[in-house]
Amino acid sequence: MAAPRAPLHLVMPVWNRGTRGIRGLSRAVALEGSQKKGRSLLQFLADRFYDVQALREYLLQKQVLKVHQKNRPFTYIKERFGPHAAGAYFILKQGGAVKFQGKEWIRSDAHGHFSLDFLKFQAVPVEAVNASGCAINYQGLDSLLALKELRSLWLQRCPHVDDWCLGRLHPLANSLQELSLAGCPRISERGLASLHHLQNLRRLDISDLHAVSNPGLTRILVEEMLPSCQVLGADWAQGLPSGPDEQSQDKASPIPA
Repeated sequence: MAAPRAPLHLVMPVWNRGTRGIRGLSRAVALEGSQKKGRSLLQFLADRFYDVQALREYLLQKQVLKVHQKNRPFTYIKERFGPHAAGAYFILKQGGAVKFQGKEWIRSDAHGHFSLDFLKFQAVPVEAVNASGCAINYQGLDSLLALKELRSLWLQRCPHVDDWCLGRLHPLANSLQELSLAGCPRISERGLASLHHLQNLRRLDISDLHAVSNPGLTRILVEEMLPSCQVLGADWAQGLPSGPDEQSQDKASPIPA
């Protein structure tokens, strides 16, 4: 009969011989200092935590799963109360806010709780959504695209809103008049170009888009693409040379030896 297997420990055996906390582990590093001089504690741990890569992959998968779960559709609410109630419920669960036509803004409290009274507004469309800072992604847009009378949409600082997401907004072309994308780190010029179908837009905020390489020129192009829209964001000259003096100075700068 085989002996029972010892439990798996990610840390080297010295951890089980009396070392306590990071101080004891640091002393263990010092014992091998002559052979590993100049190596950081992080490198030492990486050599002995042989499952570090697997741990990183696990944590990443866990994070992706969490975002996926936050963006799941609430089909049962849609079937019972309609698309507007389902869209509102989705945004409120994300920590955002919604406004039905003729009603006050509805928001969740500090603990994420909110009243379900809006489920009675089955015949009242949602006209505004503030999803700023929410974890909404490509999949989660399904809950918003059914809001055919949505007039205002704020997606400021949404970490998962990217160029592909902007390409999905065309079903809202007939109603959407205000859109804020300020501070979204994954939106570039390519995504902004896909907004050409939103010809009813009257206000568009594209400020602080760090993935846009030339904010000033991009703003000019967006204004030409959407002539009836007020485009907020970078000054038109941002990212462009200031003038001939600056260009001449750049050309005259010595080449380092």
